[in-house]
Amino acid sequence: MSARTRIEWTYASWNPLTGCTKISPGCNHCYAERMAVRLKATGVPKYATGFKLTLHEDLLDLPLTWKRPHAIFVNSMADLFHKDVPAEFILRVFEVMRRADWHSYQILTKRSDRLLELSPRLQFLPHLSVGVTVENQAYAFRIDHLRRTGAATRFISMEPLLGPVRDLDLRGINWVYAGGESGPNARPMDPAWVEEIQAQCERQGVSFHLKQWGGKSRNKTEDEPVRALTLFPELDG
Repeated sequence: MSARTRIEWTYASWNPLTGCTKISPGCNHCYAERMAVRLKATGVPKYATGFKLTLHEDLLDLPLTWKRPHAIFVNSMADLFHKDVPAEFILRVFEVMRRADWHSYQILTKRSDRLLELSPRLQFLPHLSVGVTVENQAYAFRIDHLRRTGAATRFISMEPLLGPVRDLDLRGINWVYAGGESGPNARPMDPAWVEEIQAQCERQGVSFHLKQWGGKSRNKTEDEPVRALTLFPELDG
């Protein structure tokens, strides 16, 4: 897998597993699924099964080979806490992150229930950040699951943001980022939803970051009403 990624707020990606199944509306137009299909069509061996969940034992130790520190997004092409990923494999991923502690890691999941279930068995060290996706009000319960884990640093991804999310309880949350959906058939994001989330973050003293507006107006501009914050200022430049 590439040591670089197009995800705005990180510098590397590590995919010891690939493939997933849809679990909530945010999955409907999954970019990883589209990418996996293209990679299979071009004959990339790791994607011979397309978007079928596949464990890659040979990639488990990859961060140990990167001697320069990276901010690593774990499983940009899968969900580490998918129900079909063996618990022992998840523990091995966490063991590699413990050993390769000169990197920082971000783990994002929609399977907050399994994250919470396995939390007592996981080593949540200071260089690991763990987040959940909340695409609309119906999935705000994932925040409570996250808060109840032992994660040292916690974040919320509201991307793709598909509706308003009100009455956020951000106790124990370190940052929130939001973004509109991009790609084919992108669903629109109402700026009012973003402004409301930003206001809630400001009231509760939680950092907020806007990734993109999505759709045809994908990028932020300086005159947008939402302030963008840098999540990793120590890695800028």
